[in-house]
Parts: sequence; structure tokens; C-alpha cells
Amino acid sequence: MVFFCMKRTVLIVLALISLSISFMPVQVSAVQSAPHITDREIVERLTRLEEGQKSLEKRFDLLRDDLNKRFDDMNRRFDMLMWLVGLFTSLVAVTLGFVIRIQWQMNKRLSGVEATIEVQRDEIRFLKDMVAKLIAAKS
Repeated sequence: MVFFCMKRTVLIVLALISLSISFMPVQVSAVQSAPHITDREIVERLTRLEEGQKSLEKRFDLLRDDLNKRFDDMNRRFDMLMWLVGLFTSLVAVTLGFVIRIQWQMNKRLSGVEATIEVQRDEIRFLKDMVAKLIAAKS
């Protein structure tokens, strides 16, 4: 039992030592001291940054203008394409209308011709019957 108490005491002491070591302050040597910058240097650097920003704004303005021109050109092309599609659709509709009208007229004429042929067919039958009766009456 004494051995067990000693073992326990040693573990507690080691735990306390490791905790105390982990909370001790450590000096960090990786930090460098920054060189002293004067107000004049700060102003000069800010001035250069502002000039650089102005030049970037000019470039973005030029790019925006170029992009707007391209979109306007694409809109003009799209408008022309829509006009051509409308023209083609109109031509197809007119051509289809002419074809349908011609078909209707031919159908109307064909009906008239069929009626005439039917009347002539009836007349020919009548004449054949008459001729057959005449031949039969002669013999």
C-alpha cells in the first residue's frame, strides 16, 4: 500500500511540474523590430498608392467602355438577326399562302371537271343504250 501511495504521489508531482512548465512565459525570438518610418515616408507611400489607384480606375474605365461597345455591337447584330428571322418567316408564310390558294383553286376546278365528266359519261351511256336498241330493232 505504501508503494501505491508513493506511485500516486510521484504522478501528482510530475503532473504539477508539467503544468507549471506549460504556463511559464517563453521568450519568442522570431519577432523583428520594424524600422522607424517617418511621417514624410508614409505620406509619400500614400501618394504613390493613390496615383496607382487612379491609374487602375482609368484602366477599368477604358475596359468598361470597351465592354459597353462590344455589348452594343452584339445588340446590333442580334437586332439584325431578329429582323432576318422575321423576314424569312414572312416569306415562308406568304409562299405557304400562295401554295394553299393554288391548291384550293385546282381542287375547285377539278370538282367542276369531275362533274362535267360525270354528265358526259351519263350521256354516253344513254347514247349507247339508244344505239343498242336501234340495232336490236333492225335485226
